[in-house]
Amino acid sequence: MPATTTVTVRYWAAARAAAGTDGEVLAGDTVGAVVDAAVAAHPELARVARVASFLLDGRKVTREASVGDGATVEVLPPFAGG
Repeated sequence: MPATTTVTVRYWAAARAAAGTDGEVLAGDTVGAVVDAAVAAHPELARVARVASFLLDGRKVTREASVGDGATVEVLPPFAGG
């Protein structure tokens, strides 16, 4: 059985509102798998996750990016203004 990769997920703005929390620890080996786990736990997050950007340890990445144990994934919805 492979080891489980645990990742800290931080939610910002509309993602935080949809998830009902500002962060949690989830499992997954890619950003996409972690986001899918977050959506499974918080179905309201699905609409935000479809248009969100993701940071992995502070760097913008795609859903295909591999995550290491103890990494941090941030879910950033589109922000208005400028």
